[in-house]
Amino acid sequence: MPLLNGLEEEFKKNKPFEGIRISLSVHLEAKTAYLCLVLAAGGAEMSVTGSNVLSTQDDVAAALADSGLSVFAYHGATAEEYNRHIEMCLEHKPNIIIDDGGDLVGMLHTKRPDLATEVWGGCEETTTGVIRLKAMEKEGVLKFPMVAVNDADCKHLFDNRYGTGQSVWDSIMRNTNLIVASKTVVVVGYGWCSRGIAMRADALGARVIVTEVNPVKAIEARMDGYEVTTMAKAAPQGDIFVSATGCCKTITVEHMLTMKDRAILTNAGHFNCEVDMDGLEKAAVEKKETRHNIMGYKLKNGKWVNVIGEGRLVNIAAADGHPAEIMDMSFAVQALSAMYVKDNHDKLENKVIDVSGEIDDLVARRKLAAWGTEIDELTQEQKDYLNSWNL
Repeated sequence: MPLLNGLEEEFKKNKPFEGIRISLSVHLEAKTAYLCLVLAAGGAEMSVTGSNVLSTQDDVAAALADSGLSVFAYHGATAEEYNRHIEMCLEHKPNIIIDDGGDLVGMLHTKRPDLATEVWGGCEETTTGVIRLKAMEKEGVLKFPMVAVNDADCKHLFDNRYGTGQSVWDSIMRNTNLIVASKTVVVVGYGWCSRGIAMRADALGARVIVTEVNPVKAIEARMDGYEVTTMAKAAPQGDIFVSATGCCKTITVEHMLTMKDRAILTNAGHFNCEVDMDGLEKAAVEKKETRHNIMGYKLKNGKWVNVIGEGRLVNIAAADGHPAEIMDMSFAVQALSAMYVKDNHDKLENKVIDVSGEIDDLVARRKLAAWGTEIDELTQEQKDYLNSWNL
């Protein structure tokens, strides 16, 4: 992770977060742990929790605690324990929030607004969290500015598309030990994550069907070469289903009842509500673990559906998440955006804020430099030409 390596060295010298309290909720595995250590190297007083009960790796959480960070998370926590960990992470009254999915911000605005008194602002890592923040801004209830890290070019163009695309199929293949070629894959949604998922499924030899509610994205999926139809029509055709929308109940029990026997259901969105797991638990007449990380559910029609990772984020709840090289870019954006909040919080409005173009440009240039890749520079004549209208 050369970008974070460089930032760590800079932070050790400059201590930009000296005396600043940061509460951070992430998928607690090695790559995100390194982000925590980089921020701590910059002087931050770190309080850390997980953003998914299955993605927390206990050895990583223990290593962070051994490094002097306050850590509140363990693998397989109950919903009650998970919420308590979120609350404990906030009890040191942070100045900066780094969130992945919006649970820290949600807690500060609902159950514990008293802990938000010293928050300057924060950063949100993922699509679902940004959706929640924009809903809060629209209602006028957002108490502090939040930077939409997910929407940065150096995040969503690469992390969401290439990171999700690769790690989702890594998880599906290692957990099922099935070939993807010849299968019919149904991808729900066609945002940046779904683009990557569909692209990799296609490359692996699958027939890809995309379902969408947005007509523009549906056209894009069609022009990218995929079949586009409704979930009702796709459900009987699919062998493997991947939902990545940030919405709920994109795959319902009604859909499942029309699926092939032994269809495989997965979720690549943040929360485990895209596949209707509550409805499935109630509708199933029998349930058993068919392989490690895979639960089979028998429906009233006698057919089975298999769900990977409890319907949670398939690539991180049942595998290792995105590759390190991809997260290097995303977490460089996170660290620099946290500095932006620190430096500018007194003049920021309580809104969802875009990552500055300067941060995107800096991260991109450092990534190219790490690869040893050179690009051209505009001449002054070219700059003048591009900034002129009277040619």
